[in-house]
Amino acid sequence: MKNIAILGSTGSIGRNTLDVIAQNRDRFRVTALAAGSNIDLFEQQIKIFSPGLIAVADKDAASALRKRLKGVEILSGEEGINRVAAHEEADFVISAIVGSAGLLPTITAIKAGKTVGIANKEALVMAGDIVMKEAKKNKVKILPVDSEHSAVAQCIEGQNSSEIRRIILTASGGPFVDRTKKDLHHIKAKDALKHPNWSMGRKITIDSATLMNKGLEVIEACWLFDLPPEKVDVLIHPQSIIHSLVEFKDRSCLAQMSMPDMRGPISYALSYPERLAEPIPGLELEKIGSLTFRKPDHDLFPCLSYAYEAIKTGGTAPAVLNAANEIAVHAFLADAVGFNDIPVVIKKTVESHTVNTAPDLADVLEADRWAREKAVLYVKELGI
Repeated sequence: MKNIAILGSTGSIGRNTLDVIAQNRDRFRVTALAAGSNIDLFEQQIKIFSPGLIAVADKDAASALRKRLKGVEILSGEEGINRVAAHEEADFVISAIVGSAGLLPTITAIKAGKTVGIANKEALVMAGDIVMKEAKKNKVKILPVDSEHSAVAQCIEGQNSSEIRRIILTASGGPFVDRTKKDLHHIKAKDALKHPNWSMGRKITIDSATLMNKGLEVIEACWLFDLPPEKVDVLIHPQSIIHSLVEFKDRSCLAQMSMPDMRGPISYALSYPERLAEPIPGLELEKIGSLTFRKPDHDLFPCLSYAYEAIKTGGTAPAVLNAANEIAVHAFLADAVGFNDIPVVIKKTVESHTVNTAPDLADVLEADRWAREKAVLYVKELGI
């Protein structure tokens, strides 16, 4: 029996993780749950899975939940989330809090010696060097939960890393892959939230539409697989059937294929090194018919280029990129800026930052704070 703690249980990854666990009660037990502010769903999860430790990030939401669940200890705030991340009974921690808020809990879980299933890409984007060094120091295994990185991990299992020529992350392209710059000028949040293949949270869905999500995944892949950005490529693959490919030095390629369903990579991480039986529907290629690929349009979607530039620069540049993106995306979702303004805010913020090339965790957090303040000013300048 593997004991699981979930950071971000009410989000898309958290919900899918609990679905996999519910289908495999003989193998997994939920020992701790942490959520943000969706206490209606969180209350249901608590009643179904009976975790021993509960935390809510939003303190007001935690107070409201305490009134509903009498006699149940409910922790709150950053301290409560970190308690879940380090819960003594947990063997495995799913890190699925969206955004920079997931960084410190991820590091807490690593320092507590937990195996980490990482779905929070921002932790590695902001502080990849720090996170990976902590994992090595504490002899902690980090298993990717993103479908693309899970695919790479499956393709390189048992392979000699020195023989990898490059990895290729695939991207659906989002809902606007065939649009023009002029078309994108009129895009509203409701349009950008209609992802063609995946059901994801609002912020990640917008990131997918701008291709920033793929940019963040490039940075994440560099840290997870110890590769320079020159060895991480991106291809647009609208069908989302091939999740990533690995090309070896003899120019042969291995690809991981499955239906686009997050329960697949989640189940692989939870059950590693074994596999669960049929966590997702089977792949019927004869019905799909064809798989297509193209290079991404960096002019139309400059966020991908900005991510490559940030990881090449290193230091605090990726943390600033990530923070500026979060501010810009939230502003777009609030109809405060246009879709094409998102990369503008990011570029202005990154270009005005003086990079710290050898940051510690405090420096990363300060860069994040600075970038948010700066990005807010640029949002106001561009405001609709």
